[in-house]
Amino acid sequence: MFEFAWPWMLALLPLPILAWWWLPPYRARQASVQIPFFDRLAAATGQTPQRGAVVLERRRVQMIVAILIWTLIIAALARPQWVGEAITREVSARDLILAIDISGSMEQRDFRTADGATLTRLDGVKRVIKDFIARRRGDRVALILFGTKAYVQVPFTQDLQTAAQLLEQTQVGMAGQQTAIGDTIGLAIKTLEGSRAKQKLLILLTDGNDTASRVPPEHAADIARQKDVAVYTIGVGDPAASGENRVDLGVLQSVAATTGGRFFRAEDGAQLQAIYADIDRLAPAKLDALSWRPKLPLFQWPLGAAVVLGLALWLGLWLTGERERKGALRHA
Repeated sequence: MFEFAWPWMLALLPLPILAWWWLPPYRARQASVQIPFFDRLAAATGQTPQRGAVVLERRRVQMIVAILIWTLIIAALARPQWVGEAITREVSARDLILAIDISGSMEQRDFRTADGATLTRLDGVKRVIKDFIARRRGDRVALILFGTKAYVQVPFTQDLQTAAQLLEQTQVGMAGQQTAIGDTIGLAIKTLEGSRAKQKLLILLTDGNDTASRVPPEHAADIARQKDVAVYTIGVGDPAASGENRVDLGVLQSVAATTGGRFFRAEDGAQLQAIYADIDRLAPAKLDALSWRPKLPLFQWPLGAAVVLGLALWLGLWLTGERERKGALRHA
């Protein structure tokens, strides 16, 4: 479909006519010599005197070409364009953060995979999360790693392959040996502050209890609730263990309940995969429909035609003037 992006520019079309009516004609004074016997000189040479004020006559072709050039320039200013058929695309309206515990206890080798192999907790989690990330088509995903400190390993991105690669490079102890659950939730809230997504989701996976946070997890969870951030917590540690190796199921359950999320318990790869499937079911991605029409600009065609016409007119007038000048010289 053809249309003008700025159709109001067409209102400038009558501007030359208004200028013709309202503006005074151009006047120029030329130096001259007064001769007392001018009439006798004119009679002797056989010439007829003309009036002092002379209005130069324009050729008809000049007026026609000038009108065409002005029309083409205004048409170019109105930005003609070809608008294609509407294209609709559904995109996710969800921002999702994966917060992964990489404290010292994640090096313990007791994580059973679906094929019966035994891996360290972190390696087993990596394997399952890698598949989970690959299914986040359309989501913006961020990755937070935490131990004694929490930091953003991957800011929000739809480049899922890069996020998976950076997760694969993660090693136990990179963020310290202790566990800071409350600070991790706080960092996730701060990361989501600039988000305009309709759905904000934090998946927090840990195998320990909070031993290093400056902000208690319960307080951080209350702030997350106020910011409409749902927290899904996953405990992969042993609640019967002591010290840092013991997972505090009560805190994880409280955090999830406060924010409207869910708590899950995972002991092996099969359970963890089932948990991620449940999260997909409990928190389905919200989609926004984006619709637009491709637009092909066409202003260069009338503008180019105006330039060509102007050059052609100039060349034609120059050639005509040259012929007239040479004819006058021959007659002289």
